[in-house]
Amino acid sequence: MAHDNQKKDMVEWVKFNSETLVNHKIYCTGTTGRLVETVLQKKAKEKNDDYRVTRLKSGPLGGDLQLGALIAEEKIDVIFFFWDPMQPHPHDVDVKALLRIAVLYNIPCASNRSTADFLISSPLFLQEYKPRLKDYSQYIAREI
Repeated sequence: MAHDNQKKDMVEWVKFNSETLVNHKIYCTGTTGRLVETVLQKKAKEKNDDYRVTRLKSGPLGGDLQLGALIAEEKIDVIFFFWDPMQPHPHDVDVKALLRIAVLYNIPCASNRSTADFLISSPLFLQEYKPRLKDYSQYIAREI
């Protein structure tokens, strides 16, 4: 994901890391998905391969919430979300909900290029990794 003022930076980062990213299933919101898919399709063609990004709705139109649902279904391993802290966003509450569910499910989140570089360069990025989840059984079984 990337806010509008961060899409250029996201595309540059994806190009730089395309060799690694093209080996992963990627979910993106809105326009970011189209941009990321274009970059990764070029890399895939070099390998005589095809590549598709699963594109969700635009963030303000529900894409942030779709991504949150995928986290709850344990289909997301890491989030790269280049966000712009200097601009107001109409879907700010959705972003907050997304980040809350990511923390709840112990999903690593990169909110800028530096953090994204650290995550993708980690040896853990290239191997199977199951995050430890807190035990919420008492919360689920509570009586109101």
